[in-house]
Amino acid sequence: MNLNIDEILSYLTNTVMEYGPKLIGAIIVWIIGTIVIKKLIKVFGNTLDKRDTDASLKPFLKSIVSILLTVLLTISVLSMLGVAMTSFIAILGAAGLAIGLALSGTLQNFAGGVMLLLFKPFKVGDFIEAQGYKGTVKEIQIFNTILTDLDNKTIIIPNGGLSTNSMVNYSTEPIRRVDISVGIAYGESVEKSREVLIKLSQSDKRVLSDPSPFIGVTEMADSSVNLTFRIWVKAEDYWGVYFDMNENVYDAFNQSGIQIPFPQMDVHLHK
Repeated sequence: MNLNIDEILSYLTNTVMEYGPKLIGAIIVWIIGTIVIKKLIKVFGNTLDKRDTDASLKPFLKSIVSILLTVLLTISVLSMLGVAMTSFIAILGAAGLAIGLALSGTLQNFAGGVMLLLFKPFKVGDFIEAQGYKGTVKEIQIFNTILTDLDNKTIIIPNGGLSTNSMVNYSTEPIRRVDISVGIAYGESVEKSREVLIKLSQSDKRVLSDPSPFIGVTEMADSSVNLTFRIWVKAEDYWGVYFDMNENVYDAFNQSGIQIPFPQMDVHLHK
């Protein structure tokens, strides 16, 4: 096949004349758009800082806004180059649907992370119970929430289930109630036991006087009369008071001569 140099040069010249200005314009728009997006993201970040937005939420929001603006800029540049956007958007939608079906679980966790960051049912440092686990929130990520339990083990919980199921946040309220069950032997004075428990609560500075302590008989069991001892403390003092008070109750009852029974069984042998 013989090549006509004049025809080739003419074709290249016409192509450059037709698409050159579009390409140059698209490049200029892309460069300017990228600079504008960076400035807008910076302004958006400053606005979040002024509104005291949660630290874990700011990077996520800035990333989402940056991605959306970049997608819009890309579509505008492709449109300037003469790309049929209806076909491009259709292909993009089909690809998004396929990816969404393949990553349904991951997207559910992503959506759960968005909900947790927006509505903030808990924050870093809170002690929560969810999905059968208890622990202190160490980090809230987009897909997972990381807890540290009382044994210093790391627990990773997917955000999908965490955002849609029940959860207990022990750190929301400033004070918590400590419930201690105490058993005394039949024949022991309930009033004397109550006096001992009241003195214990008054001797511990961590125990709050308002709400006042409560002592009541909850059950007359097989081998003991069971009392419920309820006191209120600051949330951060809960576990210290719980363990200390159990030990103090045992020592105080022994010193006061109040018998703490244990289950016994009498066995009778018949010939």
